[in-house]
Amino acid sequence: MGMAIAHAQASGMGGMRTAGDLVARVQLAKGLRIREAKQYVADRLHISVIDLVDPVIMSEVRAELGLGIMMPLGKTPKGVECKFNIERLLGFEMNCLKTFKVNAGLA
Repeated sequence: MGMAIAHAQASGMGGMRTAGDLVARVQLAKGLRIREAKQYVADRLHISVIDLVDPVIMSEVRAELGLGIMMPLGKTPKGVECKFNIERLLGFEMNCLKTFKVNAGLA
């Protein structure tokens, strides 16, 4: 049930086009309500909460911070590199990266 709710909220925020995926990760990892999760992400990105749903602003922010964009070009971060950047920026460990580190012999 928890994942379905987080997914519905993230989809409503535009997913990767804006900050929906980041807010959903914070909700699940830290057990925050949507309002608190939005504020947490906005604070970490140094933007306002209203900017989280603006696709133009978030495209620029995501590209600058290497958090992944919908159509990555050239040398922009992709895949697991983006996840490492998200983990560092949001300040909590992601299970998928913990597993990746173990499987890759990095942990």
